[in-house]
Parts: sequence; structure tokens; C-alpha cells
Amino acid sequence: MKLSGKVAVITGAARGIGKACAERFLSDGVKVVISDVDGEALAGTAKELGRPDDLLMVVADVAKRTDIDALVATAVKAFGRLDIMVNNAGVARNRDFLEISEQEFDDVIAINLKGAFFGVQAAAKQMIAQGGGGVIINMSSVNALLAIPTLATYAISKGGMKQLTSVAAVALAPHRIRVVAVGPGTILTDMVSSAIFSSEDARRSVLSRTPIGRGGEPGEVASVVAFLASDDASYITGQTIYPDGGRLVLNYTVPVNEPAGR
Repeated sequence: MKLSGKVAVITGAARGIGKACAERFLSDGVKVVISDVDGEALAGTAKELGRPDDLLMVVADVAKRTDIDALVATAVKAFGRLDIMVNNAGVARNRDFLEISEQEFDDVIAINLKGAFFGVQAAAKQMIAQGGGGVIINMSSVNALLAIPTLATYAISKGGMKQLTSVAAVALAPHRIRVVAVGPGTILTDMVSSAIFSSEDARRSVLSRTPIGRGGEPGEVASVVAFLASDDASYITGQTIYPDGGRLVLNYTVPVNEPAGR
């Protein structure tokens, strides 16, 4: 249990990848603060995860800097310090490029990029104050590199996330804080169901560009997050790791074939 005794904060943890990260960290002996804007779903997740001595839930809106600052302060008050920050909260809007409104643009950028920036900042200030360094993990996406017009605002925010990770890694390296990102491919979450797999044709289109031939599981992303949070990744900073089933290395469309044994 290489992370035993650490304290982690995870935003957007009521479901999906954030929830899977919380499950993984708890199994690794980490004390975890989970946060989400959806208080009802968050409470259900906290009840499901159990472990009341090691788990705390905090309702927060990452689009508001005051909420992020309060989230970090609450984690420190409860568990004494902060070692790992996972900026996971995010939204995707499937919209025709020419129909995106100013409000829709602002909403996605505020949650996905502004929230991550101030999450990095708040976590870094606490880590510097307490000493000993730390790890900040931003949840990016293959859409930081891919250009899908109907996911324009999401792609733009994740492109910014890639550069936020790089800049923060350089800025915080003197404080022994590593900043890394994880860029999942198509992971089987509620967001993918609503924004990506919106039809059978859309599902087949995505899978035709995924050499492994299936969507990923949230736990598979959580495993990468746990690795990056550990000392096994002590020489990795400023990088985005892409668990994507091979999607980024494939530059053409292949037929959808289920892998043998599935």
C-alpha cells in the first residue's frame, strides 16, 4: 500500500472516474475527501463507499474559487494535511459548433479549466505551507489533441488543461510538487453515454477508432491515477498520460470487431 497514510481530495467524485479514484485510493490506505456539486449523488456515493473514518464528503462547485478554497481547508481541518489533489470535475456539451452560445462556452470553461486552475493553485498553496511536496493530478482527455467539432467547448477546455499541467509543473517543481494529467479515451461513464455514445452509429464510430475494441472502465483510469500519485512515478511531471485503448495512435478507421473472448 504505497499510498497508505496520504490525504487526497477528488472533485467531481459523485460518479464515474472520480468515484473510481476514491474507491482505489481508499483501498490503498488513503484518507479521501470527495466533492461534487450534486450533493444527493455525492451522499449516495459516500454511503456506498463506507469507511467513515477515512472518507469525508464536501458539496462544492468548482466554478467558484471560494468553494475550492473551502474544500481544501475542510480537508486539512479533517485530516491534517493534503498530499494528493485530483481535479476531476468536468462536463461535456454535444453541440453544433455554430450554435454554441456565450453562456454555454463560459459554463464549460468555468468548470473544466477555471476550476482546475484554482484547484491546482489552492492545493499547491497548502502543500507549500505544510512542506513535503505533493502531487496534483488533472483529468484531461484525448480531446485535448483530437478535433471533434460537436465537442468544441470540451476539447478547448481539455487543450487548456494540457498546458495548465505543463506550466504548473514547471512553476511548482522547486516546491517538490509534481503536476501531471490523465487523458482518458472513451470511458464508460454517464457523461460518455449522454455526450459521446448518443446513438448506435456514434458508438460504432468511436469504437472503429479504438484498436482495443471497447470502451474503458473507470477503474482502469483510477489505476493510472494511483500510479501517478505514488512514488513509483516520482520522475514524472508535466506529462499527460493517455489510457485510451490505442485511439491516439490510430490514424484511420478500422472495422468494429469484438476482441477474442469478449
